[in-house]
Amino acid sequence: MNFDLTDEQEMVRDTFARFLDDNSSPARVRQAIETGGFDAALWSGLAELGALAMRVPEAAGGMGMGLFDAALLMEEAGRTLASGPLAETLVAARLLGELGGDATSDLLEKVVSGEVVATIAMRDVAESPRQWVAGGLVADAVIARKGNDIVLVSVPAEARVAEENLASTPLAEIDLAALPATVLGSGDAALAAFAGGIEEWKLLIGAALSGLAREALRMAAAYAGERKAFGVFIGTFQAISHPMADLIAEIDGGKLLVWKAIRSIADGAAEAGAQVSIAGWWNAQTAARTVTQSLHTFGGIGLTLEHDVHLYNLRAKAWPLVLGDPEELLAEAGRRLYGGESASLPEAGEMPVDFDLGDEARRVQQEIHDFFAEHVTDEEREQFHYSFEGYNPRVHKKLVEANLAYLQLPKDVGGRGLNAYAVTAARDAFEEEGWNNPVGGVAQMVALIMHRFGTDELKEDALAKVMSGDAICSLGYSEPGSGSDVFAAQCRAIPDGNGWKIEGTKMWTSGANITDYVLMLTRTNPDVAKHKGLTMFIVPLKAEGVTVQGVHTFMDERTNITFYDGVKIPDSWRLGEVDGGARTMAASLELEHGGGFAKVQKVMLEEAVELCGAIDAPGVGGASGGKLIERPNAQARLARTYANYLVSELLQYRANWVQVEGKTNLAYGPMTKVFSSEKFTTDSRDMLDLTAPHSLSKRKGPAGAINQDYRHAHGTTIYGGSSEVHRSMVAERGLGLPRSRG
Repeated sequence: MNFDLTDEQEMVRDTFARFLDDNSSPARVRQAIETGGFDAALWSGLAELGALAMRVPEAAGGMGMGLFDAALLMEEAGRTLASGPLAETLVAARLLGELGGDATSDLLEKVVSGEVVATIAMRDVAESPRQWVAGGLVADAVIARKGNDIVLVSVPAEARVAEENLASTPLAEIDLAALPATVLGSGDAALAAFAGGIEEWKLLIGAALSGLAREALRMAAAYAGERKAFGVFIGTFQAISHPMADLIAEIDGGKLLVWKAIRSIADGAAEAGAQVSIAGWWNAQTAARTVTQSLHTFGGIGLTLEHDVHLYNLRAKAWPLVLGDPEELLAEAGRRLYGGESASLPEAGEMPVDFDLGDEARRVQQEIHDFFAEHVTDEEREQFHYSFEGYNPRVHKKLVEANLAYLQLPKDVGGRGLNAYAVTAARDAFEEEGWNNPVGGVAQMVALIMHRFGTDELKEDALAKVMSGDAICSLGYSEPGSGSDVFAAQCRAIPDGNGWKIEGTKMWTSGANITDYVLMLTRTNPDVAKHKGLTMFIVPLKAEGVTVQGVHTFMDERTNITFYDGVKIPDSWRLGEVDGGARTMAASLELEHGGGFAKVQKVMLEEAVELCGAIDAPGVGGASGGKLIERPNAQARLARTYANYLVSELLQYRANWVQVEGKTNLAYGPMTKVFSSEKFTTDSRDMLDLTAPHSLSKRKGPAGAINQDYRHAHGTTIYGGSSEVHRSMVAERGLGLPRSRG
């Protein structure tokens, strides 16, 4: 897996970034607006740097660079609001190089040198003779489809009429059918090349919108960290910081969607065409929401023409709309995923970014599938559940013996010691097999802490049993009055001779009715800062004074409230130093893998696709209208669920990558968790609606599974810390906003 650029690409991106910072400043953007929205000097400078020749084939005198290189340029162009039809010209120049030949070589030379502007028309001239053209106000030539031909339309100055428009860009409505045209090519090959150009434009404009959105959010975050209201920085208000945290996840997801689509084109993946459409749709929607939120952060000043944020607001909407309604891209993705529609795609060129989890990941996945095929019965599978209620002692013991239970636990503790890539792959395999209960994961965490901080006596009495699969563990962090604020724990550990006495209550102690030990965070010093007066212990749940009371959820899951009434434990079962519980608990972060819920989102999508393929869609007068999956509305909604699953997976992969490679981590794990759990919740609700009334049933099969997905999803926004806690982490570490928690 790799998220790094090559050294050459880093240099190219940095070169364009510096140039655009100097030559596409807000002041220059404003100057360009006064002259029709086109900056001729900027255009010439970009041409001198080779920008306009990037995608032109080497055989036609261009640089022959890849689609990814062009996307990097467009991200910087979006960040700086470059004044000119850059995405359109990159596509037009490539098409001239591929289709034009000697007859258009002079024009191509003028285009790549910045002397003239060439652009593209989005619609078939035979059907839409008069249409809006991006850059039409300054373009000498337009490449368009006209029936079975691809034509080069010459546009004289008198045909280019300035008109006020949303973002003051050089847009013009042109009657292309009334102008002189030269046929560049005819037939399937030429049409495919042009169609590929439109697909390339979707990716390039998506990259530009990603850069634009990120810069608008950066501006707003900086302002929120310096503007005060009611005596505090407004960035401390969660009403300000939490929407920003959601948006940075979606912005990063949009960039990764562009990268993923390019990777899929390079690999010839079947989903590549759909991913192109999704990348265009996603970034258009995300940029629009981001600039609205950013402007709102600035308040009234953001509405003024003097403030730069309004420029981002208007261009975020204007740039993608030349193609039409962005929602049509989602519908297009649905047809490509579920309706059999094909797409002509451009050549990708060199693509260094790779989302492959690797050979080790594939090997462990196969091990898992082989294990379940050999050792698990159909009757046992029927009892699997995502909670502790799905625990099967025999299967767990067998997994331990096969070295498949503690995959992430370091080898010095007795685990498999797999890297984050293989662990992610393994969890996907377990999900496919239906074995996704938390027993193994919790046992790994507790075992690591016992190994790092436990006494020899504790290791002999408890750790050995956990590692052999003969004992399992629960977590005792939350309390009735503290929830996700674990440092507010009030359950007391009181010195008692040579040991301790535990007094208090723990809430959400899942599995306590079947587990052997609980890893407990206790209050040992109430007179210091709350995070300094904590100590961790292992407490046997069969000890005298422990009471376990079941708490049942609507997710078909049992959790527990546990009461500790003078529970005595020896000091040897203490973990770490007295009052040093925060440091002890931090050891579990070694197992952080950027985990989210992509795997369950994926399975839910597969269930929904299966059910939509089986359900008869209602027709007129009650007659059958075919299968539900044939309906455009169903296809679009499934495509949106696919998009959310894909972004969750890409965010998780990035979190894995920074962990394995030791890269800077801007709360990528919390970002993955909050994004995936929230999208799982909204999508499960939508899939429940889409497949109703069948989804009302809890019967075995996809309908019952979607029913459970809806109920399960609500818990994922709370497990391991609520979405609000994770949003605060993302806002603080990912956006540099001031701390919003006590």
